[in-house]
Amino acid sequence: MSGAAADIEAVSAANTALYDALEQGDLDAVADQWLEDGVSVVHPGWPVISGRGEVIRSYALIMANTDYIQFFLTDVEVSVLGDTALVTCTENILSGGPAEADGTAGPLVGGLVVATNVFRRTGDGAWKIWSHHGSPVLIDREDDDEGEDDETPEEEV
Repeated sequence: MSGAAADIEAVSAANTALYDALEQGDLDAVADQWLEDGVSVVHPGWPVISGRGEVIRSYALIMANTDYIQFFLTDVEVSVLGDTALVTCTENILSGGPAEADGTAGPLVGGLVVATNVFRRTGDGAWKIWSHHGSPVLIDREDDDEGEDDETPEEEV
C-alpha cells in the first residue's frame, strides 16, 4: 500500500473512531480523537465553539441529552495533503429520547447533516481532529432534482 493510500486509510479509521465513540457515549474516547490545541466545532444550529475544553464540553452536553444515537455515514470523501486531511460526509443520524414509562424505547428521530472534519497528523503519526463543522440538510435531494428541468436560470445583469 502506498503512503497516500495508507494515509487515507488511517484518516478514514480516525473519522470512524469519532463516530463510534459518539455512538457509545464514551466522552473520554471522543476527547482522545481531538488535538490538544486550536480546535473548533460547529454543531448544527450552534455558533462556533473554540478551544479544546469548550469543544469537549459541547459533546458532553449532547451526550447528556441524547439517550441513543447512531450514525450511518454516506458520501464519505477523504483527501490528504501533507499532514492535513479533509473528510466530507453525510451523517444519516438516528437518535432517540428517553425511554417511555413502561420501559419501551423512546421515539426515534432521523436527520441528515453534511459534515466536514479536518484532521492533522500529530508528531507520533496519529490523525487527530482539528475542526468539525456540521450543517443540517434542509432540502430533499429528490425534490431538488425534479425541479431542475422546470426552470431556466435567469441571467445576471
